Amino acid sequence: MKKASLETIAEQMKDLDFCMMITKDEKQVPHSRPMSNNGKVEYDGDSWFFTYEDSNKVKQIKNDNTVSLIYQTDDMLFIDCYGKASVVTDKETLEEKWVDGLEQWFPEGTETPGICLLKVSAEKVTFWHNEEEGEYTA
Repeated sequence: MKKASLETIAEQMKDLDFCMMITKDEKQVPHSRPMSNNGKVEYDGDSWFFTYEDSNKVKQIKNDNTVSLIYQTDDMLFIDCYGKASVVTDKETLEEKWVDGLEQWFPEGTETPGICLLKVSAEKVTFWHNEEEGEYTA
């Protein structure tokens, strides 16, 4: 597989929003769920997701912070972003990443009790698109 630059990966990911986030529980059983990065996809190696601190995914990440983010588009672009997740609760970052529409899940905005961000820092990103494939390693 050919090496890809972060710029190449960023170009591939620029219009992607939804992914499947895969975490592992304490028995190493994988769990996946759809997640949105809220259209904040100027990719720089980190992906950001709003959630609640008491969610199962946060518990799983605190136990094992290795995650995969799987993206797919209608034109057969597939991306697997493998990395480490961390839980971010500082107010400044919450406000910086906030976008309109999140009130549906977080009715009090960044003041919603238990709100947090998951930051996924990529260690390896692999993509497949038609006949092209590539891999970026941080």
